[in-house]
Amino acid sequence: MKKTIIGSMALSIALSISGAAFAADGPAVYKAKCAACHGADGQGTAMAPAFKGSEYMKTAKDAEIADVITKGREGAAKKYKQFAIGMPKQALAEDEVKAVTDHLRTLAAK
Repeated sequence: MKKTIIGSMALSIALSISGAAFAADGPAVYKAKCAACHGADGQGTAMAPAFKGSEYMKTAKDAEIADVITKGREGAAKKYKQFAIGMPKQALAEDEVKAVTDHLRTLAAK
């Protein structure tokens, strides 16, 4: 009985650690999907606005940011008209959207 309890506890710990190991990496997703337009450090470029110091990024709800990431902003829906291209929608998993949203908030706080 004691071995069964210890084995169950060890398995639970191993599963929780492995789940954390597979969590999406916000900075990596950002680098792969966002940095080309928004800049490596979120400083913005001629193609897209900065995240650093962005009031929108500091105050928007996670769901609003997730909508922009997954649905994009094209045409009349564009928030920043001075940029020639719109925000293309991104095909990301839910955990990736959450991870990159958290990373964007970190960039906005700088």
